[in-house]
Amino acid sequence: MGKEKSKKRKRSAESSEDSSSSSSTDCTREKKKLRKLKKKLRKEQKKTEKALQKKLKKEKKKLKKKRRSKSSSCSRDDAFKKGADEAADIPLELMEKSKAMAPMTKEEWEKRQSIVRRVLDEESGRYRLIKGDGEVLEEIVSRDRHKQINRQATQADGAFFQAQTVYKH
Repeated sequence: MGKEKSKKRKRSAESSEDSSSSSSTDCTREKKKLRKLKKKLRKEQKKTEKALQKKLKKEKKKLKKKRRSKSSSCSRDDAFKKGADEAADIPLELMEKSKAMAPMTKEEWEKRQSIVRRVLDEESGRYRLIKGDGEVLEEIVSRDRHKQINRQATQADGAFFQAQTVYKH
């Protein structure tokens, strides 16, 4: 019986302590609950993303198998229409994301590299040939054209310098 009384005393002491600091513990409890809820939410989101990715992979495999198994009598337009119907179940955002993450094919890379454009360098006043993703190409020109390019570049360089000094004041 003595033990039971001591337990009761401890409980009563705890309850008096709780009443004095109840507001601070309530806040911490609420914060902990919020953290737990956020963790659960993140886990659920990850699960749904993984499920969508698995579904996308399965659909792609089905499409590949169907394309392989189809006879040559079936036209490409029919196969494309059926593939588009099946792909409608998969969200567009997920399809675009997977395409963006896929490596570039050799044909795509060559197509991108084959584009050459002229870009004006404002500081030097020169036009540069830029190939594909940023490679700078040299342009072979005659002696007279080279002098003309240098003159234009010198004038543009002076104009750029003047513009920089005017705006600094």
